[in-house]
Amino acid sequence: MKTKSLLLVFVSVLITQISTAQKSFSVSVKGKGEPILLFPGFGCTGELWDETVAELSKTNECHIFTFAGFGDVPPIETPWLSSIKDEIISYVKEKKLKKLTLLGHSLGGTLSLWLASLETELFKKAILVDALPATAALMIPNYNGEIIEYDNPQSKMMLQMDKNSFDAMNLQSVAYMCLNKEKHKVISNWMSMADRKTYVHGYIDMLNLDLRKEIAKIKIPVVILAATSLGIDVVKNTYATQYQNLPTVKILYAENAAHFVMYDQPDWFIENVKLALN
Repeated sequence: MKTKSLLLVFVSVLITQISTAQKSFSVSVKGKGEPILLFPGFGCTGELWDETVAELSKTNECHIFTFAGFGDVPPIETPWLSSIKDEIISYVKEKKLKKLTLLGHSLGGTLSLWLASLETELFKKAILVDALPATAALMIPNYNGEIIEYDNPQSKMMLQMDKNSFDAMNLQSVAYMCLNKEKHKVISNWMSMADRKTYVHGYIDMLNLDLRKEIAKIKIPVVILAATSLGIDVVKNTYATQYQNLPTVKILYAENAAHFVMYDQPDWFIENVKLALN
């Protein structure tokens, strides 16, 4: 009897460990059909994809992610982004998902490139929304893969910033990243909800991810829906430079759209996502 009781306790603990093992994201699933993993951009929740899922769930099984530290998902310790990457791979394999499409915005798109370069047989295609293999190269002149430490003056300033200043900073950046004013409050609220340490250190994780060489390993079709608010010539040059090791990439440019292409050009966006899927 004692042995049986110990066995029951062991099984109970094991089940608890399995159920709590995945902690770097939450997922909601809608629709039926070939699966799509939908990854939001930095600071956003899975609600970013509400309008997209309303259409795609008619024909596909949509797995909508919100990453740790954003929305109502509890934060995790660093390294944040690599934990997300590892647990997504485990999630796909445990669920035995086949014929998978990756759909990612910004950070979610960069994450999709990382997954596709590491697991070359696991995915069917990738659709990226205004995403680059090396975000730091867009922001740091002559960037060549140098590691940015978590503990730096800019990070300290961001961590110590009061909430009003933090929210004001985000509202200003959202106005720059999204031309659709009706969506500014929604996006700003997501940023305001973010765990501050995740916001600061997670962004450094993203900056430290340089996939410009790694994308040469990708075997699946990759389609990019790119914003053009910075100027079409500048944007084309940036994408050509960053994706030179993935010559098969197909890039479509959205007119009159900033970073949140799905909000600035919703009809163009969903039409081209459907074309990429089919």
